Amino acid sequence: MRSPTIKDVAERSQVSLKTVSRVINNEATVREGTRAKVLRVIAELGYQPDLSARSLRSARSYALGLVYDNPNPYYVIAVQSGVLSVCRESGYGLQIHPCDSNSPNLAAELVQLVRHARLAGLVLAPPMSERLELIRHLRVNQIHVVRIISAAADPQDGFPCVYVDDRDAAYDITKHLIQLGHQRIGFLWGGEAHRSSPERYRGYESALKDYGIPLDKKLILHGDYSFDDGFRGARKLLALKDRPTAIFGSNDEIAAGVLAAAKSSGLEVPYDLSIAGFEDSPFSKQSWPALTTAKQATEEIARHATQLLISELDREENDVEKLTVVSNKGFSPQLVVRGSTGPARATTG
Repeated sequence: MRSPTIKDVAERSQVSLKTVSRVINNEATVREGTRAKVLRVIAELGYQPDLSARSLRSARSYALGLVYDNPNPYYVIAVQSGVLSVCRESGYGLQIHPCDSNSPNLAAELVQLVRHARLAGLVLAPPMSERLELIRHLRVNQIHVVRIISAAADPQDGFPCVYVDDRDAAYDITKHLIQLGHQRIGFLWGGEAHRSSPERYRGYESALKDYGIPLDKKLILHGDYSFDDGFRGARKLLALKDRPTAIFGSNDEIAAGVLAAAKSSGLEVPYDLSIAGFEDSPFSKQSWPALTTAKQATEEIARHATQLLISELDREENDVEKLTVVSNKGFSPQLVVRGSTGPARATTG
């Protein structure tokens, strides 16, 4: 069965093709009664506008790109969901582009992506979003970009962004562990290419300092945002003669690896070891025990970034009818206490 066309919509609505096109493009010149009738027919027929054809008929593109490089599938899915929901609401197509953030040809690759796919702009996820030399290169090539970044405040560097205060949230997690009586708190880094990693570490470090707990570098290990690195790192920490009573993983994937390592070592969580993660991934509620974490509104963060990008495009187009002013916005992950953390008790090597 063939897909309905714009001509089918026009015939059933008893209006011209031009009127249907104006409704699809949300032009203000269409009467509300006519608009409602055409939209009803579009819904009845299940008509989907051809965004590529729409772009070709106008000077403006109606497709965006989402660029990411992240080993955490839960984060990626949440970002995609947030961006896609705004694209659907606003009549944009979406091209998803995973890439290698370490590639020396990344800047040229993204410029080529935008040119070949005729994209209106890009939503950049970390770590690409946090590389100003890349952002400047894209802007020099007249490519609209909105960034999702880790920062305690708006950087006000002239490039639109949505920023997440990872540092303050990591401080709260560490403070929670300290207030449970933990003095030896291990910290497992995520990927150092992501600014969220040093930001979360700074929060951990600041909390220890404020509570007068000496920083023990033997309790701090570097790795990536992955289950495997969480497992390996936890095994190393748990093998110490004076092992930690709590471990803070920089994300929930790492924390899940710590949980597996604890169980494989015969430790009971949280009685023998408290564990905390970050981001509130779906499985953080499904693990046993459920993970204490920082709830990060990843989907809402991605939604706002996409709205900000479309707002920038409307502003350049001087599209007064569609213009909704959206500004840079900050998000603060919130501490969620679950069963993986409990009071500290004395340990032996």
